[in-house]
Order: sequence, then C-alpha cells, then structure tokens
Amino acid sequence: MDFSPAGSRRSPSDSRRLPIASRRPLTGSRRPLFSPSSGSRRPLLSRSSGSRRPLFPWGSGSRRRIGAMAALLMAGAAVAGCGGGSSSTDPDRNAKAKSFTLVITRNAIEGGKNTEEAEWITKTVIPRFVEAQKAKGVTAKVTFRGYGVDDEPYKTKMALDLKSRSGADVFDMDGIWVGEFSQAGYIAPLTNVAGARADTWDGWAHIPRSVQGLATFDGKRYGIPASTDGRVLYFNKRLFARAGLPANWQPKSWDEIIAAGQALKKVPGVTPIQLNAGTAMGEATSMQGVLPLLAGAGAEVYANGKWTGGGTAVKEVLGLYSKIYGQGLGDPKLQQEAKGRDKSFAAFAAGKIGILAEGDYFWRDVINPKTGIAKMADRDQAVGYAMFPAITPGRAIRGQSFVSMSGGAVTVINPNTKYPQQAFELLTFMNSPEMHKARTAGTPEITSRTDVNTEILKGDAFLSYIAEKVLPITAYRPGLAAYPQVSTALQEATASVVSGKTPDEAAAQYTKKLEGIVGGAANISTG
Repeated sequence: MDFSPAGSRRSPSDSRRLPIASRRPLTGSRRPLFSPSSGSRRPLLSRSSGSRRPLFPWGSGSRRRIGAMAALLMAGAAVAGCGGGSSSTDPDRNAKAKSFTLVITRNAIEGGKNTEEAEWITKTVIPRFVEAQKAKGVTAKVTFRGYGVDDEPYKTKMALDLKSRSGADVFDMDGIWVGEFSQAGYIAPLTNVAGARADTWDGWAHIPRSVQGLATFDGKRYGIPASTDGRVLYFNKRLFARAGLPANWQPKSWDEIIAAGQALKKVPGVTPIQLNAGTAMGEATSMQGVLPLLAGAGAEVYANGKWTGGGTAVKEVLGLYSKIYGQGLGDPKLQQEAKGRDKSFAAFAAGKIGILAEGDYFWRDVINPKTGIAKMADRDQAVGYAMFPAITPGRAIRGQSFVSMSGGAVTVINPNTKYPQQAFELLTFMNSPEMHKARTAGTPEITSRTDVNTEILKGDAFLSYIAEKVLPITAYRPGLAAYPQVSTALQEATASVVSGKTPDEAAAQYTKKLEGIVGGAANISTG
C-alpha cells in the first residue's frame, strides 16, 4: 500500500483513482498493533502517550494532528453496522432473515480521498445489490460509511471497532495488515465467518493463487483482493541499441543483468542500473529491490513461521548489490539522497539510466507522456520491460524462473456481523465481473480477476503484460507486526554493501539486528 500500497497504485499528487486502501507509491512504514518482540499485545492507542508515529513518512503532519484525527474516529466507534457485542460464531446465524442491514466501510469519501471508489459503492454497488436481494424477496438496507483520512487513523478506527465487536460488516484493509489483525484476533478466516461456501465461490477460479496470497495468512483466506500491482525491470531501448543489447531483452539470470549493465557502462553519461538501496529510499528498497531478489534466490522474508536470516539467500541478494555498486554499474550517492527515488525517475525519463526496477505505477503515473510526474514523450517507443529473473533458471520460490512482488487492498467481513451469509453475498457481489468492470470504467487498472483483466485491458499492452505474465508469479509481504522493522533492517544491509562492506559482513549485521526485532534466533531460519 505500496505502502504504492506496495499497496499504493498512484502518486499522492494524482487526483484520479488511487488503489483502495491507501493508493500511494511505496515509501513508508507502519506501526504494529502489538509488539512483535514480546508475547503481549500492545494496544494500538497507548494511554501513556497521546501520540503515535505516522503510518507513512509523508503522513498528515504532526503527531498531534494524527492523534486528533484518531480521536474523532474513535468517537464514532459505537455507531456500527454490527451493533456491537455479538459473540456468536455460527456462520448460519440469521441466514434466512427476510430483511437485513449491512454497512460497508473503506478509506474513501465522496468529494475527497478516493472519491471514485466512494461513488462506485453508493451509486452502483449498493443500489444493484439491494435490487438483486429484492428480486429474491429479501429487503436489504445497505449503507456506506466512508473516511478520507491517512492510513494510520483508518487502521486505528478498524482496530478499535473490531476490538469492541462493532464496526462495519464489510470493510477494506491493506493486505499487509491481514496477518497482524488475525494475530490480534480481530478478523477470522472466511470459512470461519461464512462457512464452507467461502471456499466454493466460483470467483476463486478467476483469481490466481499467487494473487489470493494478498488476502491469505497461515494458509487461510481472510477476504477477497479487488486489485493489485506488479514490479518489473524497465529498460531504455534506445540506450540498449547503443550498447548493442536487444530491444526484446529478458534476462534469465542475475548474471545477464550484470552483463547488460557492463555493456551500458560503455555508453557515455549513462548510469547502467538503478536498483533501490538504503533507508532513504524507504520501502521502495524492499519492494523494488530486496524482496523480489530474495524471491529470485528461492527465499521469502518470512516462511514456515520463521524470519529469513542472513544466510545463503540474503548473501546472494547482497552480493548482487555489491556487484552493481562495487563495479560502478549504479550510482551510490543517489541511494543516500532524501529525494533519490524522484531523481532516479527524472534521470530515467531523460535517458540517463539504462535499467530501473519499479512497479507498474512507474509506467502509468511517473513516465506517462501526458500526466506523469516525470513525463517521457517517447515512453511507448523507448521503454521496454522485463520480469525479474531468478538467480539462475528454476532457483526462485516455488521453482519459478521469474518473480515479482505485489501489494493491494483486501475486502474482509467483520466476524462480529449479525448477518454473515448476507455479508458474504455482498462481498462476492462487490467482486463480481460486473462490479469490477463498473469500478474500473474509464480508468482501467489491474483487477484481481483474470476474466475481467482479459476484457478491460485488451487495449493496454503494458497492463496486460502485468496481468498475464507478472501476477501469476508474484509474491506478497508478510502481514505481520514485525515486518516494518525487518524491512528497515534489510534496507540498512543494502546501504552497508553500497557503502563498501562485504555481503557477509552486512548479512551478519542484519541477522544480529533481526534477532532483536523478532525475539531471538529461535524465530529465524538460516535462509
């Protein structure tokens, strides 16, 4: 959401539709619901401290402002669709009701943040769902309670509602929050909430298992992802031609990336490779660099109940960073600048960078010839794109030869709803082909559904590439409270390598820091 919502999907300055939960490019961190290094849960709002750290560094300004906003949200916690206090776990409770009331919530508000999302819900989803229920002889009352706030106050509101067994019946959250909310006991697997029908929904056949991972924790689905994104390697075809490289470049190994970089190094005035590194780049270092490379080395940052330490896979990732920045194939100073990522965008648009790793946001909103923040007039002719390769063919996670990373929002059901069956019907209705097409009308984006993408993206070669080639091989960050700190530790490891430390030294420092974050070596795998 990315933290681009690695959930985010558009620039904060873009007035058009952003992805559902936060729709910003990846550059942030988030505060955990409870401390990852202790067995006790820490309340989202600390009574001993009237402030909280902004969810993203570009947030709403001062901590005082965020505290005030959270207080306003808390004031409405009692006004909730679930009515509060329900403790039933029977998925069939009130299943035969001839009338019911449901509330939808997401961080969108008409005339403000994500206004198109709010209008889609109020003007399309709700009236059509009510009409469909009426045709079955059922009276449905569905209302929308929208918010237009920064992500942390929204997250706080959701947590407070769920903790008090109140809140909306159907609501959105960033996929990165799923594990954290699950471990806090605030949300439950769909099969627990709606019963066996949650596994037999026909829509699952049209959502790749890799994309379902956005809404999955510990092997169980907690909701339905509406849309997502993907990360690729962009390259300048004109620079490639001058370097004697093919216009249809698709590296099959990391060695082939280095070889391309060495060829580009011979072109005057060009930085061969931009691979985000260091903490100044924030989460972009993780999502556009470390994590897809880690997947390409056959590991994930968290798997089988343990965090990946500085073993073989991490050393291989850091080894690639060492080759790029140690051999003069990348600009180490750019990685240390506060606005280094923005400068890398401008440099690529100006034909000064040969290869750049980024999300599809880069194509749509950065180098867009008409609306981009770093407009590139010849984008469609000059820019190519390729998948991240495994370190060697077949060495990536799941035995893959190519990888990516994705983010996005998930729509979930409040486990305290009075009407779980009706809420599930609303959830699946919102994620039907008809509703997806209505939501994306006029502003095509990558949905979670392959059948919808085939239809709405057929005129967009790039988004079709992401949907058809990248999403089936993608992976997601672990939705756990410790992740932001782990991510920062990985960013620091890349910074150490860029500054001259060996991969072994940086990996050892990472492992030591990781032990302090996740509660000791017992929670770490060798990787």
